[in-house]
Amino acid sequence: MTTSLTTPGPDEPAPLRPGRKLGPIAATVGSSHRAWLEPTRARYLASGRTLSDLSFHVLLAKSKLSELLRGVGHYPRWEVIHSLAGELGIPNWPLHRLWKQAALDAGKTRDWVDRSTDNTVQTAPSGPPLEHGALRAIVADGYRRYAGAFLPDEARDAAVEDTFAILWLSFGDALASPDTRRYAWDILRATVKAKADHRDHRPLLAEAAFDTVALREQTSPEGEMAQLSESLELFTAISRLPDAQLDVMVLRRLCGFTTEKVSDLLGLPLAAVRSNERHAVRFLEETIELLDTGGTTP
Repeated sequence: MTTSLTTPGPDEPAPLRPGRKLGPIAATVGSSHRAWLEPTRARYLASGRTLSDLSFHVLLAKSKLSELLRGVGHYPRWEVIHSLAGELGIPNWPLHRLWKQAALDAGKTRDWVDRSTDNTVQTAPSGPPLEHGALRAIVADGYRRYAGAFLPDEARDAAVEDTFAILWLSFGDALASPDTRRYAWDILRATVKAKADHRDHRPLLAEAAFDTVALREQTSPEGEMAQLSESLELFTAISRLPDAQLDVMVLRRLCGFTTEKVSDLLGLPLAAVRSNERHAVRFLEETIELLDTGGTTP
């Protein structure tokens, strides 16, 4: 049976609990920290438990537990998160992966991470819900190829693994959403964007310039350099597209997927995929024409 990590729905009021309401996540909390903190908070809010009750079982002061769930103060050690996960029924395996990545991103050393884990009992993963495994089998290759357009190999693989870990933690919400594929894709996009290099707040596609069909088909150094210049110009323009259009163009033009496959990966109707592609092509044609004539984009 799938363990739900959902927050109460619109027709299901949140359980009332005494005491002060838990404050929001601090604005300074980074994306990798949020990856495990948000589903942990969601599970707490849906549980009906109080901070006082949890504090007694987790052996952490109520004020410190509140800070932990808001992402303020010192980054928490795994012993505390492990204990909290046990009380809230959160799957241990994906939570530890995301906690560890966020710890490293926060500047913690691998030695600190290892010492923080020493006093906890590490058990083998019980495995995600069956539906999670089935979805992963279908979309994993597409996710890797999309992430590879923005990230080098190691970061690409980490982004995909993080995506499935986050999806596991929030799979109850995914099942309750209008389309599980769309829910999962939104996690992938956010995870990839958080790890990618940016220019003007948009993810860069420069990595893809060295692995296009056009470049592989060039037989001379002059042809390769000319095609590379054109590709970089195109990828710069693609990075300016709205998210939905950018996703479609990367999957269609860089990854080479059919419209039907793109629809399956994104959880979007075929008509929406085709419409996004048409609008994207029109924008790119106008943008590149302006670049070639020395104009400015809107």
